[in-house]
Amino acid sequence: MAFQPESGALAAKTPILVGMEYYEVLVGAMAYHGDEALTYSAGAALRPGQIVRVSLRQRSVLGIVLRQVTRPQFEVKPLGAIAPFPALPPQSLQLLAWLRAYYPAPLGAVVRQFVPPTELFPKPSELSIAAPVPDIASLPPLSPGQENALKTIAGPGTFLLHGITGSGKSRVYVELAARTIAAGKSALVLTPEIGLTAQLTETFRRTFGAESVYVLHSQLTAAQRRNIWYELLARTTPVIVIGPRSALFSPVANLGLIVLDESHDNAYKNESAPHYHAARVAAKLAALHDATMVLGSATPAIEDYYLAQAKDRPIISMHQLAKQADATPTTIEMVDMRKHESFSRSPLLSDLLLTRMASAMERGEQSLLFLNRRGTANIILCSACGWQSLCPNCDLALTYHGDEHLLRCHLCGFHSQLPTSCPICGDTDILFKSIGTKAVMDALKKLFPAARLQRFDTDTKKTERLEQHITALADGSADIIVGTQMVGKGLDLPKLSVVGIVNADSSLLIPDYTAAEQTYQLISQVVGRVGRGHRAGTVIVQTYDPKSATLQAAVHRQWQTFYDAEMQERRAYHFPPFTYLLKLRVLRATSKSAEKAANSVADSLRKQFSGISVEGPAPSFHPRVGGKYSWQLLVKAASRQTLVGIINSLPSGWSYDIDPTNLL
Repeated sequence: MAFQPESGALAAKTPILVGMEYYEVLVGAMAYHGDEALTYSAGAALRPGQIVRVSLRQRSVLGIVLRQVTRPQFEVKPLGAIAPFPALPPQSLQLLAWLRAYYPAPLGAVVRQFVPPTELFPKPSELSIAAPVPDIASLPPLSPGQENALKTIAGPGTFLLHGITGSGKSRVYVELAARTIAAGKSALVLTPEIGLTAQLTETFRRTFGAESVYVLHSQLTAAQRRNIWYELLARTTPVIVIGPRSALFSPVANLGLIVLDESHDNAYKNESAPHYHAARVAAKLAALHDATMVLGSATPAIEDYYLAQAKDRPIISMHQLAKQADATPTTIEMVDMRKHESFSRSPLLSDLLLTRMASAMERGEQSLLFLNRRGTANIILCSACGWQSLCPNCDLALTYHGDEHLLRCHLCGFHSQLPTSCPICGDTDILFKSIGTKAVMDALKKLFPAARLQRFDTDTKKTERLEQHITALADGSADIIVGTQMVGKGLDLPKLSVVGIVNADSSLLIPDYTAAEQTYQLISQVVGRVGRGHRAGTVIVQTYDPKSATLQAAVHRQWQTFYDAEMQERRAYHFPPFTYLLKLRVLRATSKSAEKAANSVADSLRKQFSGISVEGPAPSFHPRVGGKYSWQLLVKAASRQTLVGIINSLPSGWSYDIDPTNLL
């Protein structure tokens, strides 16, 4: 049952002493699985939104005051402590209520998003920071595309900023923030990954001053995040907050602008409860503050683009480089991986790619090798003709399971034997292996023993993370950079001249309906690392299918061509934006018992809810989790509310993800 927060003015920093009063408190602890606020007593007058410390099963946890109530008939515990800070903005309580209803999850998990990370309160201090005065004069002059964007983005509402890499979207963000600050309001700028905050932060602090630009992310210590959180709560002058999706819940009053940079990125989806998507939450938060929201991307999400068209929202195109006079040519060269003679020096890196990299090193320039390793699906294709194993029901890639020697669809459950030869050309060279960054690094060490190599992926140590090396890379600290999707976003390397895509097909083989979209986004972003006004660039694309419509559209940035084709595909197979999705998963001690439980729930849902499609059950893409076996169902419905009803009817032991961005 959803609660309704009360509105009201901010509380004073020092509570007013009164007789014993009673308050409902929203407990912010993952361990709290109740559905309602808990009642506590206090000897002080409190306001809705005040942060308090309470006792929960002998543990000290944080909570948020919801409302004052009459003395209950049962015995209640007293509040442990009251934070000596103002109450949360009323919009935060309203967002909390909406979030719980829109993304069903345990109340404690939802409230946890809205409280600081530790139970200790910092000492309050008087903040006498004046409103920032932006130094716009020091910034580059606006391009015609940027000026047009700023004219269009006016007033509250959602705006889709579709700008190619290098078109200067960040410059637009800064100008919008300056406009917002001048109006006495604050701005929130989100990035999909922590590594991308560094460059944005430097730009904003140089323009607005360090005292008014805050950065919040998980790599700060808990104490640092807590202190920043309370400082934001106490600020009375406009601020700019930069961070990943969790920064959405910062206690910032009077928001005037919310920006989602790289808005297409799947990192904006929270993979644990509550399974929110930052774009949807940001839209609600912007509406509560009557603020402007900007979705910025070179490769917009299919659903965002569709909604913008359907709801007649402005789509602002920026398809020219910010410094058009400095535009440099980019040469695209495709290498057919079926032609083994093209890989005489290395089975991973083509002769053409190695030649281009060697020439770049001789000129003192950099090369970047990109491995499209999103997902862990084994490659299943014919090395002779490029045939791929696809599900006949879902048109998604089948995954090879070596323990069973089967090809499986993890959506509908279809399975078949691994063919001994290609069903198209008859060749027996069927590939089902993946390529990793470490294998590429080993090959490079042998081929370029004198080269300075640097690798960036999720396995790198904290001191070796990309955000720690951006400045050094731009100055030429590495001759060859190797990485996964993190190196394809936001990097501006003046010395970079060669980009090699080691296997452009790998993400197309992921058994997911978003595989083509993710491939287009990643390839397009990586291609955009060159041709940014520094020097001529070359992109080498290694692929088993040089004629792939998705790859051709990505390397040549043919967005509309790709979008139209993808919409036809999704309409035909009933995927978003033409339907709503709910992914359900059950874990059991044996695969047989998990399958039985999944079949039972599937039958029950089909009988109980009309107008839905239940696909599966099938083993999950990752079939074993924590020693247990995982099976899943996919539910499609025309009404999202129907899916919320299904979540509320699930038996215990089931997990769910509503509006999933992938089905893995």
